[in-house]
Amino acid sequence: MISESEIREARILIVDDQETNVVLLEELLRETGYQNISSTMDPRSVFALHNDNQYDLILLDILMPVMDGFQVMEKLKTSLTNDYLPILVLTAQPEQKLRALDAGAKDFVSKPFDLVEVKTRIRNILEVRILYRKLLDNNQVLEQIVEKRTAELRESEGRYRSLIELAADWYWEQDANGAFTRVHGPVTEILKFNDDANDAAGVIGWDEAQRQQLHAMILARQPFLDFGISRRNPDGSKQTFLVSGEPMFNLAAGFVGFRGIGVEIFEIDKALV
Repeated sequence: MISESEIREARILIVDDQETNVVLLEELLRETGYQNISSTMDPRSVFALHNDNQYDLILLDILMPVMDGFQVMEKLKTSLTNDYLPILVLTAQPEQKLRALDAGAKDFVSKPFDLVEVKTRIRNILEVRILYRKLLDNNQVLEQIVEKRTAELRESEGRYRSLIELAADWYWEQDANGAFTRVHGPVTEILKFNDDANDAAGVIGWDEAQRQQLHAMILARQPFLDFGISRRNPDGSKQTFLVSGEPMFNLAAGFVGFRGIGVEIFEIDKALV
């Protein structure tokens, strides 16, 4: 919603090389209740004035010496922080109206002025301009909220990963195609499954039945908790791990990968107890 005070407090600039037109428009605007009215008869000053004041509306004459209205609009485009050019063109030449709109003007009024038409078109442009500005403000607020939430999520995820790595001997993540995206510990030796004979050395010592069972659960996207898997080392010693894992899904419930942790467990030598 747009309040009446927002309309009346809009910043308006009148640009016309004819003093009589400037005075007429100033009086018209003040009588209508507009409070922030500026004017200039020098089109070369518009660029700097708009940069300083960011007008909600510029009433711009087309036929002016030294610099015409089209040149003013072209220069203003280079200073815009957004794609909205808040210009109402003032012209007595019908053939210039379409060209002005193509150049970026939002509307036009014909000379000599029809005062009712001028008031109506000014009001309409200001309403659109204020709504557009509110939309930009809301988008900026939303972007700030998203940036803040994203930073919080990254911080939370970082703490989570740190805790996981401290609490587990190893940790891994795989994408939806099974490729490892994060690895900590002897994960690839346990979870590397393909038919390449060159990989055989990488899995020697592991219990193959346990590996295959673990692989089947991952392929089926089944969560598992404290699944036991062991290997026999070349020196004859045995290592046993407890593995836990879960599938990962995005907000649209699409599968995006798998992640899990593992800890090594040690048997207590009862003879020493």
